[in-house]
Amino acid sequence: MDLAPPKDRWNMIYIILAIHGLGTLIAWNMFITAKDYFVEYKLANAKEYSEHYLSYVGWAAQVPNCLFNWINIFVPLKGSLTTRIVWSLMIEVAIFVVTVILAMVDSSQWPATFFWLTMISVLLLNSFNAIFQNSVYGVAARLPPKYTGAVVLGSNVCGTIVVFMSWTSELFDSRRTSAIYYFITGIFVLLLCFDTYFALPLNRFYRYHDTLQQRTLRVNPALAATNQVATPIKTKIPYGTIFLQASVQLYNIFIVFFVSLAIFPAIHSDIEPIQEGFLGGKFVLITCFLTFNLMAMLGNITASLWQFPTRRWLWVFTSLRILLIPFFLMCNYKPSIRTLPVWVTNDWVYWAAAALLGWSSGHGSSLGMMYVSSTVAPEHAATAGMIGAATLVTGILGGLLFTRLGPALVTLPSI
Repeated sequence: MDLAPPKDRWNMIYIILAIHGLGTLIAWNMFITAKDYFVEYKLANAKEYSEHYLSYVGWAAQVPNCLFNWINIFVPLKGSLTTRIVWSLMIEVAIFVVTVILAMVDSSQWPATFFWLTMISVLLLNSFNAIFQNSVYGVAARLPPKYTGAVVLGSNVCGTIVVFMSWTSELFDSRRTSAIYYFITGIFVLLLCFDTYFALPLNRFYRYHDTLQQRTLRVNPALAATNQVATPIKTKIPYGTIFLQASVQLYNIFIVFFVSLAIFPAIHSDIEPIQEGFLGGKFVLITCFLTFNLMAMLGNITASLWQFPTRRWLWVFTSLRILLIPFFLMCNYKPSIRTLPVWVTNDWVYWAAAALLGWSSGHGSSLGMMYVSSTVAPEHAATAGMIGAATLVTGILGGLLFTRLGPALVTLPSI
């Protein structure tokens, strides 16, 4: 261990963690991007459900996701991170199989039952995905900071890939067939995560850093709780100290995802073009889903190349993004019911702001997640990484709560 550390040849560990980042958001992205399939096809005869589909999905996905992320940190569950990752992936695959079966059957006579079965699937998917996501960030935190960035990169790439998957699935003759292949693709992504995880211990670079951590465990057993070994650990992790030392970066992570999810996808996808026919029938898919996810991916790349703002000043960058919330509300959001005037009357300006929203989300979230583990002692880096992941999901949930105010804010009496 005194020799120079081995290199990550061909960036294999970086790629594997990026794949796992992709897997952490595949379920969420697939269900929100398939909005038209659920709203216009499966739930066409159930307006009471179709009109609030994204809101229901958001709650069903992110409440258990947030809850289980925090439980995974504080409650000493049995089994190593490997056990958690493997079992959570296997259960997610099984639930996706059920989703494919639901796509195969004709549910036109029982849309309410289909809706609630879908919501239960989303709830279970994200409960186990929370354990998977949190554990993956714990694994990445053992490595240099850029490997946490790899997980964030994968999660941002996920949305872009899902948009193209959605477009590709539209090539089939029927929505039923396209939905079947669309969700089957999600199964393959999760199976890829399952396979590549077992390649980690075969890599010298990963083994080197894993051995370093095991040596730290022998010196300071407090870190062992992040691995949840079977034997009891008497030494307590100083959660208060970790929260205090990482508080600024935890704020950055929270506020980035709060602002992003306060706008995307609920408010963002209900903005209509000012100019009739702008981008044709793909306006929402391009300006909302594709632009946000593509620019978030670009933001993640720029963060890995250019760590600016620095750890000290990142809070300024993330706080300024709060101004994007009133901006998007001033766009042509819910024109059929809004009473407030539309102040942003140029589709290109709106699209540019959409690109800024996506890029700043990817850049800011990547920096926050990379910085959070370096704010604490090395033996607590994995815990800080897991707390950062839980804070991320808490920000998402907070943003989703805010979206319920969107319609009310634009229907206030004009002054």
